[in-house]
Amino acid sequence: MNVGRPILALSRAEIAKTLEMPAVIEAVEQAHVALSTGGAAQAERSTVDVPGCTTLLVPMTAAISSQSVAGIKLLTDTPANAAKQLPVQQSTVLLVDPETGSCEAILDGPALTLFRTAAASAVATRHLARRQSRTLGLVGAGAQARAHLDALACVMTIDRVVVWSRTKERVEAFAAYAYDRVGDVVVASGPEEVVREADVLCTLTPSREPIVLGEWFAPGLHVNAVGAPPRPDHREIDSAGIARSRVVVDSYDVVRRESGDVLVPLAEGVITADHFETELGDVVAGIRPGRRTGAEITLFDSVGLGLQDMAAARLAVDAARRTGLGVELRLN
Repeated sequence: MNVGRPILALSRAEIAKTLEMPAVIEAVEQAHVALSTGGAAQAERSTVDVPGCTTLLVPMTAAISSQSVAGIKLLTDTPANAAKQLPVQQSTVLLVDPETGSCEAILDGPALTLFRTAAASAVATRHLARRQSRTLGLVGAGAQARAHLDALACVMTIDRVVVWSRTKERVEAFAAYAYDRVGDVVVASGPEEVVREADVLCTLTPSREPIVLGEWFAPGLHVNAVGAPPRPDHREIDSAGIARSRVVVDSYDVVRRESGDVLVPLAEGVITADHFETELGDVVAGIRPGRRTGAEITLFDSVGLGLQDMAAARLAVDAARRTGLGVELRLN
């Protein structure tokens, strides 16, 4: 019980000190199983356009009984920030004690997002990619690329990394980071080279228009589609790519409202809604099949869920309490 207990505030740096990727992967995996088997709940996602500006508010409420965690993440998506050299997406996570309703902690959202997003891709890769996959392809070379390299190394053997980014300085910095971990790192000339070389592909860009084409997909490829903003007209993968793939989503209810990757081809009549009704938790729990053949193309459409943030936040708060990290607040 946390009634009367100070609220713990955790900064970005403190969260990075408390979280270890293997533990986050396991926590996120169990959160998805709980969602599919009735042990977790999340509110129907709603978004709010802020009048007079480009900001979109995305509240993400979730609870996981087995992990004794509940709370809300407030995400803001502000495209106009790009011209101001400010983050386009920002977020804050608030945890409450599930039994008492008392506020337990306030956490920096981007730090949690970095870990849990890569962890979700790792869970999907573990259950959907071919076991002989060795080459990791990354379209995008920012912080999520580093996190994905670290996370996917926990679930697959990576002998080679092929990466591309529009920004020369960013891709060179990532390549230096990856060399220390893999050794064989190729900076590609464009997205097509990355896709054609990859066994497992991660798209990690904020693209609003398709940057990856399905005609480049080879049999047996697994794709983690991660980067597109949570808006129904933004996407990284073209309609052909979605149509050619067995699509698994983090949450059908969320994806059918926010993911341009599937909503655009759905509107075009290229696919039907049952093309993307399989959830990751269903695959992990054995309720529905994942990859069915070695030649099948699989694609994880990752929009991002509040329950993933809650799973990571529980780990961070517990570790911070043990080690004395964070600042305690009393709002009352």
